[in-house]
Amino acid sequence: MSDLLVTGGAGFIGANFVRHVLRATSYSVTVLDKLTYAANPASLSDLPASRFQLVHGDITDADLVDGLVREHDGIVHYAAESHNDNSLDDPRPFLDSNVIGTYTLLEAARRHGKRFHHISTDEVYGDLALDDPNRFTEGTPYNPSSPYSSTKAASDLLVRAWCRSFGVEATISNCSNNYGPYQHVEKFIPRQITNVLTGQRPKLYGSGVNVRDWIHADDHSSAVLAILERGRIGETYLIGADGEMSNRDVLEMILQQLGQPLDAYDHVADRAGHDLRYAIDSAKLRSELGWRPRFTNFSEGLASTIDWYTRNRAWWEPQKSVAEARYTAQGQ
Repeated sequence: MSDLLVTGGAGFIGANFVRHVLRATSYSVTVLDKLTYAANPASLSDLPASRFQLVHGDITDADLVDGLVREHDGIVHYAAESHNDNSLDDPRPFLDSNVIGTYTLLEAARRHGKRFHHISTDEVYGDLALDDPNRFTEGTPYNPSSPYSSTKAASDLLVRAWCRSFGVEATISNCSNNYGPYQHVEKFIPRQITNVLTGQRPKLYGSGVNVRDWIHADDHSSAVLAILERGRIGETYLIGADGEMSNRDVLEMILQQLGQPLDAYDHVADRAGHDLRYAIDSAKLRSELGWRPRFTNFSEGLASTIDWYTRNRAWWEPQKSVAEARYTAQGQ
């Protein structure tokens, strides 16, 4: 494999993956991205033209997708509408991108016999009780809670069906919550960091007891590359770094690292259907493929993320006022 097509590669997790691949391999990468509000071409602007190109287009455009898939050895499918709040406000774009877009890519992969890896989320499994000793595994039944997670669950099932029914050489990975550079300021961690940096008070949904299993985006990238190169066709792998923390604890760690009082934030109305806890068991990935996370200390990974946002205001400041206006309109 030498040429990869990465959908959604101008978004947060996709851009980190593209940068990781160009550092860690000799592959060339083409990014196909619709360049919606959540994408930022500046995340890729310094990459070498000899090994990288960006194509502006929609994954539901069957003719465009077919031509690109035909020209590449493998497809890594990151492109998705992914923000829960937006899915509650208008579910339709999530159906178009996450379901129809995935179908369009799978059909092209089937026609041209290409390797396909599908990026998904732990949110397809629903949530866990705070005192539940279990974690999500590859065998956990799907129980999505939102239009976002339900459309991602649908896309996972499409990949499984195309693999079984049509022989598409596909794998799936479901990952826990990512953090790191290049993440849109509407997301929890960058929103709080950039609120402090712009003199605004951070916001916490409800009481903040909701637990997420955090993983640095670079660790997610290395896991996806391992699955792409060594994963068993037809298999699902869960990606996690044992990073469970409550939203309140994460926010207070951000405040502490930025020299602010630990109570310098506001509580806002909780999200409808807000999942309580996510937790990933990545034993299969670690035992089969020998993968290990590099960012095992969340505090250190968070400090490097805060440093990136502090040093890269020009990247995120154009997004900030628009994102906060949307949150204000939603009472959040």
